[in-house]
Amino acid sequence: MEEKKQNTETTLALNRPVRVYADGIYDLFHYGHARSLEQAKKLFPNTYLLVGCCNDETTHTYKGKTVLTDNERYESLRHCKWVDEVITDAPWVLTQEFIDKHQIDYVAHDSLPYADTSGAGKDVYEFVKKIGKFAETKRTDGVSTSEVIMRIIKDYNQYVMRNLDRGYTRKDLGISYVKEKRLRVNLGIKKLREKVNEQKERAEQKIQIVARTASVHHDEWVEKSDRWVAGFLEMFEESFHKMGTAIKDRIQERLKGQQLIGFIYDSGDDEYYYEDDSDENKYIDGEVEYLK
Repeated sequence: MEEKKQNTETTLALNRPVRVYADGIYDLFHYGHARSLEQAKKLFPNTYLLVGCCNDETTHTYKGKTVLTDNERYESLRHCKWVDEVITDAPWVLTQEFIDKHQIDYVAHDSLPYADTSGAGKDVYEFVKKIGKFAETKRTDGVSTSEVIMRIIKDYNQYVMRNLDRGYTRKDLGISYVKEKRLRVNLGIKKLREKVNEQKERAEQKIQIVARTASVHHDEWVEKSDRWVAGFLEMFEESFHKMGTAIKDRIQERLKGQQLIGFIYDSGDDEYYYEDDSDENKYIDGEVEYLK
């Protein structure tokens, strides 16, 4: 809040847009670049943003080879909505002369040190920081030109095959005849493997459907079998009850006949009765065997 208040006071004191300068290589311009320029543009309520971009010669000398040429990088910056002016052939190290020439009030960049041209590892923005004209911006994590290039290198073969399929020749892509044939064979194997995996997944899905269906039928079978068993037991119990009743009736008829014999012979003692009672067991066994 305090910093924002000071920036507003600075704008009012100057009674004009604050001229902020940001510089870089901006190769393969990406949203990380755009965000840093957005921060620079919004440092003050009224900002005129100048963006310096080094040419190929300077860049290749102090940083290395770029993917885009300097003119392509300049043009990318001109199409960023936060940029008011692009300064081409920007110097690697800022000087007071350059600052005065472009009437620069502040230089915006992240706080990481960048080596100057001395080879001694000094920060390229050391001079700007000393004179109090440095305004810090934040880097966007997870994206950088080096990161983008690494992604391309990682999937190099896929990009080569994509361009071959789009009509580029192996000479356009700088690959040998053997390399091209090897890539095409590998691509064919990859497609075959993907097709096999696809068929495997379909087969597994069908197996799961069959398993679920079998599970439902299994539950139905168990339910029906429980009813069948219960019905059988009920029927068996009823038949067994009828058989038992028939056996009892036969035994009672036999006993009545024996009691009648005992009465006729006037044998009322228990001994004779119990002898007949022992025969009852014989009758019972006989009837069971008979009914069997």
